[in-house]
Amino acid sequence: MAAVPSSIVTRNMADFAKQTGNVYKSVAVISKRANQISVKLKEELSSKLAEFATTVDNLEEVFENREQIEISKYYERLPKPTNLAVEEFLEHKVYVRTPDSETEEKSF
Repeated sequence: MAAVPSSIVTRNMADFAKQTGNVYKSVAVISKRANQISVKLKEELSSKLAEFATTVDNLEEVFENREQIEISKYYERLPKPTNLAVEEFLEHKVYVRTPDSETEEKSF
């Protein structure tokens, strides 16, 4: 995977319209993919931090807090889900499916 830029990048709007034929449709697809990525990352982070969840206070708690902080910092340094989704879309790694209106009418 190519490096995903962490800062703002100027994009050509025509590149977004190539796959779907409509810039707004492309933005909607990117938005849905960004939400999927965000949910996945949140689930991963939550599962890793859940390993540290204890109700007992002990001396190892300070060490565990450091590990939690390191895990959290790692996820904070990752590219934002929107940037990942844009890169995936422009690299044609996102499958865009449009229901066929004729198929929908025949199914009634």
